[in-house]
Amino acid sequence: MKDLETKALFVNEETKAPLEFLKGFKYPWEAVLHIKDFVCQLGKTLSRDVYEEITEGVWISKKAKVSKSACILPPTVIEDEAEVRHCAFIRGGVFVGKGAVVGNSTELKNAILFDYAQAPHFNYVGDSILGYKAHLGAGAITSNVKGDKLQVRILGKIDTGFKKLGAILGDFAEIGCGAVLNPGTIIGERASVYPLCSVRGFVPKNHIYKGKGEIIEKV
Repeated sequence: MKDLETKALFVNEETKAPLEFLKGFKYPWEAVLHIKDFVCQLGKTLSRDVYEEITEGVWISKKAKVSKSACILPPTVIEDEAEVRHCAFIRGGVFVGKGAVVGNSTELKNAILFDYAQAPHFNYVGDSILGYKAHLGAGAITSNVKGDKLQVRILGKIDTGFKKLGAILGDFAEIGCGAVLNPGTIIGERASVYPLCSVRGFVPKNHIYKGKGEIIEKV
């Protein structure tokens, strides 16, 4: 269970506010229900010299690059040098870290993107956390509701108590194009997933998920 703890998945100290928030929870999925409140409280503390509240509850750094075609709902915080591209849909309860990328037609909902995380092309990130420099390939999604609509369990046995939970990606995680991360999937620090995979469970730190039952250590 130690490999699933917050301190094991998020080791880079640069994304300070979300990291401090997550440190209040032993396991990161415990924080998902509280992301919206975290974003709301953070927004109220931001400097008006650095951030512009473009509408109530939406705080965007003056150094961020946001397409006019993007739809951004509150509460949302977008940090310095982040890029929100054409037709992105941010549904609220979202923190976009410094230098992070929210790409063309990407949809975010109740999510944290650590600094320099990337969801750059046709991605869905819901009820999820993407660690520092984590990357989703084109079309990769975090599925956040089970087909039977029952509560999500981590590794099929750890009760979370809620029905909506996407994926938790550790720092530097790399997800291939078209991959589906099923509800409650945990991807360890510097772990990778091959394109077009359907992933469930846990991929350990520094391992590669090639397909069901085939997880190998990086060399």
